[in-house]
Amino acid sequence: MPTAIELAEQFQVSLMGDGSLAFQGLAPLERAQPSQISFLSNPLYRQQASDSAAGGLIVSQADLDFLLANPGSNSSGRVYFVSKNPYATFARMAQYFAAATSPVYLPGVHPSAAIDPSAIIPASCHIGPFVQIGPGVTLGERVVLLSNTSIAINSTIGSDTLIYPNVSLYSETTIGERCIIHSGAVIGADGFGFAPDFSASGGEWVKIPQTGSVVIGNDVEIGASSTIDRGAMSNTIIGNGTKIDNQVQIAHNVVVGNCCVIAGCAAISGSTKIGNFCIIGGAANFAGHLTIADRTTVSGNTSIIRSITESGQHYTGVYPSMLHSAWEKNAAILRGLDKIRQRLRLLDKSK
Repeated sequence: MPTAIELAEQFQVSLMGDGSLAFQGLAPLERAQPSQISFLSNPLYRQQASDSAAGGLIVSQADLDFLLANPGSNSSGRVYFVSKNPYATFARMAQYFAAATSPVYLPGVHPSAAIDPSAIIPASCHIGPFVQIGPGVTLGERVVLLSNTSIAINSTIGSDTLIYPNVSLYSETTIGERCIIHSGAVIGADGFGFAPDFSASGGEWVKIPQTGSVVIGNDVEIGASSTIDRGAMSNTIIGNGTKIDNQVQIAHNVVVGNCCVIAGCAAISGSTKIGNFCIIGGAANFAGHLTIADRTTVSGNTSIIRSITESGQHYTGVYPSMLHSAWEKNAAILRGLDKIRQRLRLLDKSK
């Protein structure tokens, strides 16, 4: 087990307390034991942290000052890892401890895998059962493709990328290095493009060929059952470091910038451009052909129908929940707002 001083040196944080104490992992404040580390990143939980049995706490300097002035009954002998960003330090420590128990995928190709002879598969890759790899596919070093994944013609996957079972990559898809793609994701399916051709006697929706592709940068994570459509003529692009939750829909020709986070069930319509470092809440949705400025935050369930040009703004359009009877009364008022406005205009003109 690593000691406190070893962890402090590895994660470049200050240490207060006995550096020889060893730890076996991390745990929440309310469940942590003396052999575990927890973290405090919200001042609202200072008292809970003070009372925690955790043998180590990751804290900011301000939180440390509070805890030292208000010691809990379990704080004797505790060590403190003092960080400028306790939450990020916790995440990195969690990665460290998780690595010890994570599955190890040894290099090799399962006998049931179907691989086209023209595909380039380094010997360091792990190819699981019933994986299908089409013509012209190129994998980087140490790529892991787990069972029933399908990689279509001329796709490229960068080194150290992990793809979980039942993922489908359509043709010409490009995935960067160190990406994680979770089960059920579909990348490169046709975008939703149809041209109307109707007359009084009938007609049809004419399919527009989707001849672009999907390009995903390095260090991107894509959640389970999320879908990223290929472009109609240009590419759909996901920038480096972006993290996408489960069941997210990204339509054709969308461009998502670097280091964005997109929570579950969000939907981005075609040709919208999302800037860098944007935060998109769950079930938020965007109309097509918009431009969203860098560092924009969009709350969950918010609908964005116009471009956002000023960076660093936070947008919310969620109507709070209430008793149904109260909602009906408010809805009735909303329906009559136009009539009320017209009456106010008439009163103003009569003055």
